Amino acid sequence: MTLNQNMVLPRTGVGIDVHAFAPEDDPQPLWLGGLFWEGEQGLSGHSDGDCVAHAAADALFSACGIGDLGTHFGTDRPEFAGASGVKLLGEAARIVRAAGFEIGNVAVQFVANRPKFGPRREESQRVLSEAAGAPVSVTATTSDGLGFTGRGEGISAVATALVYPAGVSAVTPAEPGPAKGAPHA
Repeated sequence: MTLNQNMVLPRTGVGIDVHAFAPEDDPQPLWLGGLFWEGEQGLSGHSDGDCVAHAAADALFSACGIGDLGTHFGTDRPEFAGASGVKLLGEAARIVRAAGFEIGNVAVQFVANRPKFGPRREESQRVLSEAAGAPVSVTATTSDGLGFTGRGEGISAVATALVYPAGVSAVTPAEPGPAKGAPHA
C-alpha cells in the first residue's frame, strides 16, 4: 500500500520548563502537575511555577510553530503574574485550536526528588487532560543526585505534544488504484 501524496502528517513539539524552589524566607505553595502539594516547598516563578503544566503548554506552541511560553505568557505580561499552570495550559490549548490545530496528546516527564508523584499521577493526568481538552500523561523520575534537581534546588520538566491540522485526519492511506503504468479500467 502506498500513502497518499497529499496526506496530512501530525506535527510534534517539545517544551521544557525549569523552576527553582522558592527561598525559605519567601515560601510559596507547591503547584505541580495541576495539583496543590500540601506541606511541600513551592517553586519560584512569574506564575505559580507549575513546570509540568508550563512544559506541556510550551510543547503545544512548539508543535504548531506559534512561539513559546514566553511569547504568550511572558514576564512582560502582568496579567499572568501568579496565574495557575492549569489556566495557562487551558489558554494554550485554546490558542492552538484558534491557530487551526487539534491536539492529539501531550506527554510530560518531570525530574525531581520530591514530591512523591505516583500516588497522585491519575489525579494530575485528569486535571491536565481536562485543561488541554486532550490526553495528557505525566511521569516522574529523579536524577540520582546529579545536577540542580538532584541537589534539591528545583524541578525540571520536558514535554512532547502531537497536533494535527483541524478538520483532517492525521494520516490517510491512499485508495488502491492501478499500478503506475497500468491501464485504467
